[in-house]
Amino acid sequence: MSKKKKIILSVTNDLVSDQRVHKISTSLMEMGFQVSVVGRLRPWSASLDREYKTHRMKLFFSKKMWFYAEYNFRLFLFLLFNKFDVYVANDLDTLLPNYLVSKLKRKTLVYDSHEYFTEVPELISRPRIRNIWMKIEKFIFPKLKMVYTVNNSIAEIYNQKYGVDVQVIRNIAPSLKNKTVDLAFAEKIKAGNKMLIMQGAGINIDRGAEEVVEAMQFVENTILYIIGSGDVFANLRTLVRKFNLKNKVFLLDKIPYEQLMEYTKIADLGLSLDKGTNPNYENALPNKVFDYIQAQIPLLVSDRKVVSALVIDNNIGAVVKNVTPRSLANKIDEVLVNEKQLINWKKNLNIASEKYSWEYESVILKKMYSRV
Repeated sequence: MSKKKKIILSVTNDLVSDQRVHKISTSLMEMGFQVSVVGRLRPWSASLDREYKTHRMKLFFSKKMWFYAEYNFRLFLFLLFNKFDVYVANDLDTLLPNYLVSKLKRKTLVYDSHEYFTEVPELISRPRIRNIWMKIEKFIFPKLKMVYTVNNSIAEIYNQKYGVDVQVIRNIAPSLKNKTVDLAFAEKIKAGNKMLIMQGAGINIDRGAEEVVEAMQFVENTILYIIGSGDVFANLRTLVRKFNLKNKVFLLDKIPYEQLMEYTKIADLGLSLDKGTNPNYENALPNKVFDYIQAQIPLLVSDRKVVSALVIDNNIGAVVKNVTPRSLANKIDEVLVNEKQLINWKKNLNIASEKYSWEYESVILKKMYSRV
C-alpha cells in the first residue's frame, strides 16, 4: 500500500501474554499497516518491547463492572482523539467504543471474537451483567461487515444467531524455531519423573485445574506444572497445601512465551481440561493446545466438542470423559505407561506441527485484511 494505513487493536488485558493479538499485529505490520495496540496497565505488568506501538492505560478500578465501565469510557476517548483508519475490537468487552468511534469517523471496524463471550461461566453466574453484554452484542453484531473468530463451531453459532458471515482465524502457535530440548534443564525440573503441564492466561473456574491438582494425590512418579494466570490460582495454592503436594505440583505465574515453551517442550503430556458447563468451553479451541502441538508433546483433553475432535482426528493424544480427580488420575496412569502409543502420537505430532502453524494461518488473515 502506498500510504501506510493506521490500524488500532483494542484489548482489556495488559498485552504481555496475549499471543493472539501479538501474532496478528506482527502479521499486519508485514502487510504494511502502521499498527498500534491499546490495553491496560496493571501494578505488576511487565515491561513491553514490541515492534508496533503500544498504549496501556492505568485505571482506577480493576474488577468487575467498574473496571469495564471505566475501561470502555477511557477507550472511547482514546480512540476518539487519535487518528486511525481501521479499528479492531478484540472480544465483546472492547466492541462498543470501537463501534461508536468507527461510526462517528466513518472508518472500518473489524471484530475479532476470541471466544463465545456471553456464555463464559463468569457471566452465566451473573445474569444481570450477562444481560447487558448480550444487549450490546445484539445491538452491534448484525451491523458488522468484517468478523472472525477462533473456530468453525463458534463461527456457525454467530452466523445462525445474527446472519453475519463470520470467518475463522484459529489461535495457532507460530512454528517453534528451536525444538531442541535442554536436557540439563529437563533433568533439573523433572528429576526422573514424568511431567504434566497445564498453561494459559485464563485458568479460571471449570477449566479442570482444581481437579488435576487433586488427581496428583493418586499419581506416582509424576509432577505437574501449572503456568499462567487466572481466577483459581489462589484456590490451587490452597489445594496444594491441603493435600501436601508441594513436591508434586508447581504453580508458576505468567512468564515470557519463549521461557514458557522451554517448560512445555520437556513435558510428557499437555493438559486441556475444560468442563462442559457452558457453551463457550464446549466450543473452545484453547491456544495452549497448539502450543503443545508445536512442542510435539502428546495431549490429554476433556471430551469437549472441538478440541477432542482435533486430538482424535490427528491421533495426537487421549480424551478423558469425566473431569474428576479419580478419572484423571486413572487416565494419566493409563497414558503414561503405554510407551508404544506415546511414540506413535509423537510421530503424528511431528506432522501436526507442520500442519498447524501461524505461518499458514496468517495467509488467511492477510487475505482478509487486504480488503480494508
